[in-house]
Amino acid sequence: RARALLQQLPPQDCDERYCPDLAEEERRQLRAFSAQRRREALGQGLACPVPGPCHGCPCKKCGRRLNKGDPGVSASRLGDQFWHPSCFSCHFCHQPLVDLIYFQQDGRIYCGRHHAELFRPRCASCDQLIFMEECIEAEGRRWHLEHFCCLECDAPLCGQRYVMRSGRPCCCDCFESLFAEPCQACGDPIGADSEEATHQGLHWHARAACFCCSLCRKPLRGQPLTSRHGQLFCSETCSLGWDASSTASDSSDSAFASAPSPDS
Repeated sequence: RARALLQQLPPQDCDERYCPDLAEEERRQLRAFSAQRRREALGQGLACPVPGPCHGCPCKKCGRRLNKGDPGVSASRLGDQFWHPSCFSCHFCHQPLVDLIYFQQDGRIYCGRHHAELFRPRCASCDQLIFMEECIEAEGRRWHLEHFCCLECDAPLCGQRYVMRSGRPCCCDCFESLFAEPCQACGDPIGADSEEATHQGLHWHARAACFCCSLCRKPLRGQPLTSRHGQLFCSETCSLGWDASSTASDSSDSAFASAPSPDS
């Protein structure tokens, strides 16, 4: 319950004490924003049997009939509407509302988190609402200017190239030293600037010299391929040819190893 409350009602959305780094103007905006939400949108549902006058009314969410005496939930800010208890949930995330605390907007109910995000973007790093005039938008998310930095070394990335790693930005240097996959062909890391080809969990540079048939060296980008023992082939013929050449090589090595030396 405590985790759900913190998720649905983030304290930093309504109390400046949880936002120690805000400038004074941002604090003022947060106080005004929080007061307006409490005044115009905040409410708490009431769990009660459906009264006689509402017999047969549809559930506000699912539309199924609610009969007199059925367990229901009403929301005073939305008039004579009723919900099944399991239907009294956030319009955005569909999670049941803890303690029936809701925020209403345009006839719909939301948890506090997603109601606030109807009006203000939320920083993907600190999870606070953004009241600054400028912010960073990348990968469908937003950040405070000072929070858009490398997840490993904290280098600021505003105006810099980066790679997303687990939903967080990473500078190119950290990505290549910590996360870049080695190429199966040449063994070098596949850097942020390199195009990558993958197959069955293995990685190659997408260039023709690396991502190619192991026997005839035909480039495989955009072409049908087959694989065997971590090797790529453009056809079954090349795959069988590779097996034949490997067998011949093994036989030759065996014969060489068993031949008597000139000294003997």
